[in-house]
Amino acid sequence: MVNEKIMNKYVILIAMLASFGVAFTSNAVSVALPTIAVDFNITNIMQNWLVNIYLLVIAAASVPFGKICGKYGLNKTMGIGLIGYVVGSILSGIAFNIEFMLVARIIQGIASAVLFVNSMAIITEQVPPQKRGQAIGITVTGVYLGLTLAPTVSGFLVEYVGWRSIFYITVPLILISYYLLTRIDKEWIIGGGDPIDVKGSLLYVVGILILMYGFTILHDVIGIITVVIGLVILAIFAKYELKEQYPIYDMHLFRNVKYTSSNIASLISYFATFVVTYILNYHLQYLNGFSPETTGLILIVTPLIMAIGAPIAGRLSDKINPQILAAIGMIIVSIALVILCFLDETTPLYMIFISMILQGVGFSLFSTPNNNVILGSVDKKDIATASASLSTVRTIGQSFSLGLLTLVFAYIMGNVPIIPQHYPQLILSSQVTMILSTILCIIAILLSLMGIKSGNKN
Repeated sequence: MVNEKIMNKYVILIAMLASFGVAFTSNAVSVALPTIAVDFNITNIMQNWLVNIYLLVIAAASVPFGKICGKYGLNKTMGIGLIGYVVGSILSGIAFNIEFMLVARIIQGIASAVLFVNSMAIITEQVPPQKRGQAIGITVTGVYLGLTLAPTVSGFLVEYVGWRSIFYITVPLILISYYLLTRIDKEWIIGGGDPIDVKGSLLYVVGILILMYGFTILHDVIGIITVVIGLVILAIFAKYELKEQYPIYDMHLFRNVKYTSSNIASLISYFATFVVTYILNYHLQYLNGFSPETTGLILIVTPLIMAIGAPIAGRLSDKINPQILAAIGMIIVSIALVILCFLDETTPLYMIFISMILQGVGFSLFSTPNNNVILGSVDKKDIATASASLSTVRTIGQSFSLGLLTLVFAYIMGNVPIIPQHYPQLILSSQVTMILSTILCIIAILLSLMGIKSGNKN
């Protein structure tokens, strides 16, 4: 129905709108957590699970969906994901208790996994290689625009309309994305004749769910046992996949130094940084007494800079070695996190702003170039798998990041409501989490520099 040039624009716009919607809803919930906690009468740890369940489902679903979506068509499955996301959003908005909300978030997570995988895969399949970095940068800009607007818009909505409205506001944009998709009569099939590796899929999903859940309760003996069981199942999964003719995830890709190091760097970077929004949100609303609206206005700084910097970094990564850009970005992020290691009730607001600015600059320099390395280091037949990796490592890292805060909460605060008498423990929890996150960032710097001299394609 449209020519190739227009189709390229449609594909980029669809991916950007879908990425925006998913990112907005994910980040908007963070500002609303204290208000939702009051309405549903839930503790500090259960607040984190409203976000963590969503991330956990995306991480578990992305790997099998990487193959499933490619086999049955990126266009078709993208449409299913968009509709599923709308359904999950509406159900989240009408939730009447915490159990209903968690089920709705699971539905959102499944649909979001489809959107995450397909957005990058469609761009990589449709957009010419010489324009790929810029296209990825625009899509990442959609993510950062969603993250940018989420705190401010969510804060306003929570303050004047109610927290339920944050789940409805992105629905029109997702429907626009769906309409544009119906205007494209092209289908992208990757591995259409290959059978689905059901056994491998089950091993991965069960293993990653057990591992990630166990990490959040690592302070308990049962948590340690659960983590070990999860790791054993994932080891069995890896061994099985190496022998499988049509694996759900081609483990041989990890022989590629650039692919491996960039994926691990991405996982660790999200592990280190995702929690910052939640720490600052709790700090500003509980310790500083700011309203959700004011908190949202402050939290806009980092994602706004990311939104501005992502397309610039994307263009730079087409001209400059993207691994060098990624390493420089993580160095800047590390400096930002060092500042937050000293966060307490006496920390001036301008220091928080400086940290947020540095994090925005650093992560925009890291994210798009690192994605470009991952997608550019594999053959065309492996693009769907590489795209699934982008989604998987991001969400596993984010879930572990929030799991780290949950774990620190459990050790230092216990399972309690966040009230004034527990504020000293809240401060200590934030500082300990930031120290651990800084160490993780340093590791990500080293990983970003690995493989620069390797012969793997890029």
